[in-house]
Amino acid sequence: MILSLFLDKVGHHLSAWRHPGAAMEQAFTLAYNTRLAQAAEAARFDLVFLADALTLLPENNAAYTTSFQLDPIVLLSALMAGTRRVGLAATVSTTYTDPYHVARKFASLDLLSEGRAAWNVVTSMRESEARNFNLAQSLPHELRYARAQEFVEVVRKLWDSWTQDSFLIDRTSGVLADEAGIRPIHHRGDFFSVEGALNVPRRSQAHPVLVQAGASGVGKAFAARNADLVFASVPDIDAARTFTQELKQAARAAGRDPARLKVLPGFIPIVGRTLAEAREKKEALDALLLPTAAVRYLSQWLEVDLTPLDPQAPVPDEVFDIDRIKGQKGRFQNILRIAKAERLSLGALASRVAATRTHSSIVGTGETIALEMERWVAAGACDGFNILPPTLPDGFDDFAREVVPVLQQRGTFRRDYTATTLRGHLGLPDR
Repeated sequence: MILSLFLDKVGHHLSAWRHPGAAMEQAFTLAYNTRLAQAAEAARFDLVFLADALTLLPENNAAYTTSFQLDPIVLLSALMAGTRRVGLAATVSTTYTDPYHVARKFASLDLLSEGRAAWNVVTSMRESEARNFNLAQSLPHELRYARAQEFVEVVRKLWDSWTQDSFLIDRTSGVLADEAGIRPIHHRGDFFSVEGALNVPRRSQAHPVLVQAGASGVGKAFAARNADLVFASVPDIDAARTFTQELKQAARAAGRDPARLKVLPGFIPIVGRTLAEAREKKEALDALLLPTAAVRYLSQWLEVDLTPLDPQAPVPDEVFDIDRIKGQKGRFQNILRIAKAERLSLGALASRVAATRTHSSIVGTGETIALEMERWVAAGACDGFNILPPTLPDGFDDFAREVVPVLQQRGTFRRDYTATTLRGHLGLPDR
């Protein structure tokens, strides 16, 4: 199975920063982040992943750390020097950047890392992001994805503007690069006008890996057409199976081989040497969660201020009007599914989302967690997992020590790398 480590400061539980073992004081240091990337590589993970947002969220307060972000390209460039094999995935928006910038950054990262770069394509949806980039409001959902489609097409043209053998370095003839193999792209489209060519020499025939995480109808169509790897947010195996089947059918309809589209649901493991120990870890984390912070966090996902509402009452039905949602419609639908299926109060729903971000979570021993992961893959629910440790570094250390060896012993995860590039790890062709 494919395994990705989602790096997010000191962990993915909203209260992780309050945990006694959390190194929040070191979270923005290179040494700390290098240690995490090296731990992922030591566990033979396929890649490490960094999300991003281009705003300091208005909900930010002393208990809300998720909006504090280092630039992921800068951080991955540094982590590249401390690792040799693990893939390096960064989030960059298509709404607030230009194709030439993005093509150049990822071509550079891929060249310097010898084939380990991946771009997580996002369209950005927050109103505060728009206001940080000279816009009065964010672009409509459909328009963002239309722009993103052309954006990706331009980036691919730029990556292809050099042939593989055009960087000759022929000292005898005095020819450094074959001009015939460097072609301006002359792109003229609805959103972009780009002359090209790229000014970064090409490493090989391969492109950097494209990652996507959209779960709305238009988001899934975009992923089916473009992505090599999809990060999914699903609360259980049935939702994962449905998501994966729909996505791979859409890829086939788009003329792609579905086997070349890999789906990784987010997965939050709380690992103990015994079940009792794992449960104690979860209870300790949940006890640190401030109810007001959880409600503010849920407000972000539902795009409405929930703080005036009674936390003991159900969330009003009018809050779950998907037509008003400009942002992550797929995550919104997950929250609705959980709220309705379990009839949760506002406070209980907020606590659930704060602990899991609507991803699947399991509390157990290394063996029980490994067996559950194998069950998902065997059922066709996914190709692997994007691991979101509730705490870092301890939560990942637990996973690497207790879960990975079980997977290796059972033959469902590699004992050592057999490839040098991220495409090689994922079993993807060069093109």
